[in-house]
Amino acid sequence: MHTLIVYESMYGNTHAVAEAIGDGVRGSGEARVVPVRDAGPDLLAWADLVVVGAPTHARGMPTPASRESAVAGAATDDGWSKVSLDASADGPGIREWLDRTTAVGDKLAVAFDTRVHAPALITGRASSGIAKELRAKGFGLAAEPESFFVDTHQVLAPGELERATAWGKRLADRDLSQGSSVGHHPLVL
Repeated sequence: MHTLIVYESMYGNTHAVAEAIGDGVRGSGEARVVPVRDAGPDLLAWADLVVVGAPTHARGMPTPASRESAVAGAATDDGWSKVSLDASADGPGIREWLDRTTAVGDKLAVAFDTRVHAPALITGRASSGIAKELRAKGFGLAAEPESFFVDTHQVLAPGELERATAWGKRLADRDLSQGSSVGHHPLVL
């Protein structure tokens, strides 16, 4: 199985989770982990499964304004949160990528996000919006969206990278060849 993992990351957390998912997938197949700015149609055509992730900003997917706010936050030394921008933070985000992307053939996809560890009713979930857009673009959903958690200082919670690796392994171990998708035959991980 060929798995393409596309991520948007401002402070490196979503990038680290994407890499950990890729590590899990590689036990049963080939994985390519790329920032959204490098996720072109050739890579999409190569993939059997597309995993798409972003940080949760203002209860949903990042926007140009929320990315600007994240850049400003990284530039501020308030003594409270010590964040720095991920090397892939510039350029378009997942929202813009989804606007110009369509499924090639019978593609399966799954969404993930990073967010503060609190009820989704309070924090929102970028992965829910990503999954909705993937479905609208013609992708079958291979699993329910997944969240990985950061603390209020924007640091990944202990154990989240291990959990992401295990999730990637479970994705790769699934027989996705029959085209099952959430809503028809859910593959709950």
